[in-house]
Amino acid sequence: MKLKISAAVIVGTLVLPLAVMAQNIATVNGKPVPKARLDALLKQATRSGQPVTPEIEAQAKDQVVLREIFSQEAERQGIQNTKEFQDQMALVRQSVLLQQLFQNYAAKVQVSDTEAKAEYDKIKAEQGGQEFHARHILVDNEDEAKKLIAQIKAGGKFEDLAKKNSKDTGSAENGGDLDWAKASSYVPEFSAAMQKLKPGEMTDTPVKTQFGYHIIKLEDVRAAQFPNFDDVKEKIKENMKGEKVREYQEKLRKSAKTDYKFTEDLPPSQRPGAKAPPAPASAASK
Repeated sequence: MKLKISAAVIVGTLVLPLAVMAQNIATVNGKPVPKARLDALLKQATRSGQPVTPEIEAQAKDQVVLREIFSQEAERQGIQNTKEFQDQMALVRQSVLLQQLFQNYAAKVQVSDTEAKAEYDKIKAEQGGQEFHARHILVDNEDEAKKLIAQIKAGGKFEDLAKKNSKDTGSAENGGDLDWAKASSYVPEFSAAMQKLKPGEMTDTPVKTQFGYHIIKLEDVRAAQFPNFDDVKEKIKENMKGEKVREYQEKLRKSAKTDYKFTEDLPPSQRPGAKAPPAPASAASK
């Protein structure tokens, strides 16, 4: 019996260190580096949507061990006892607490397909209407724009003249092509002139905006394109969850007892950067 007990004890002493070692990824100057630190770092990577490849995991291990090496030196120098360190740690503690608080709240929020569909229909109604496929040539002065209009009317190709003359280099490379966009995407003067055109038509006179003088050609008009509900359902749900978290934050802010006045609660005239009202005219100046 004693022999059996001794054997069990021996096996236990061999297995225990192996189990403990499995919880650490390294030792630095005799101090173990917990695997939990690596797991936390990798969790941050997956939260941002980055896949954890063997290369990423190897880099994370390097970082965890380097941090331990540097942290030990910082502690050896007594940095952890300085006021600067303590002040920063208080902020770090708050940040972690807040992150966990709102993550916990978000995890409890449920958004149904019905709610998401209602939000989808609302957005679709707001962003409906027409889209315009236009081209333009942008130049600095009106006379130059008029000359280009004359050249186009005489048979010059709009696309070629845009490539050669337009100072909007982004669209000039594609013959002035602005792709499909809603009228509200453009400055008012450009939008108004474009909407008066029929597909295939060009402005007869230059259109002046803050950017210069435009020659606008309308290629086509279509109903605004919108993705299918199933393609954006999960994104809508995430956005709605985010909105509920913001509502929760606002509820906490308003229910707190504090003598502090938040900027948004101040009258416009008392907010930072507000211009002081003009001083009343003195009696002597009347």
